Amino acid sequence: MARVKIYSTARCPICDKTKTLLNKWKIPYEEAMVDADHSALREMSEITQGARTVPQIAIDGKWIGGFSELTMLHMDDELDEFVEA
Repeated sequence: MARVKIYSTARCPICDKTKTLLNKWKIPYEEAMVDADHSALREMSEITQGARTVPQIAIDGKWIGGFSELTMLHMDDELDEFVEA
């Protein structure tokens, strides 16, 4: 299965909602707390080409965007393909 990584902060309601959806869809993920880990912040900046908002989501190191992009992939029935690829 593809590796999903979510970059988030401790006080981000959309991050919490994103993690809830990933759990609901039974998609395992790794979380990187960019407010507590400077290396995670640098990694997020590199992967996203400088995004400054959270959540940011990567699958196998490829940036897909944030909460809206994740839900769009799911609504378009592309998330399963993307995660399984």
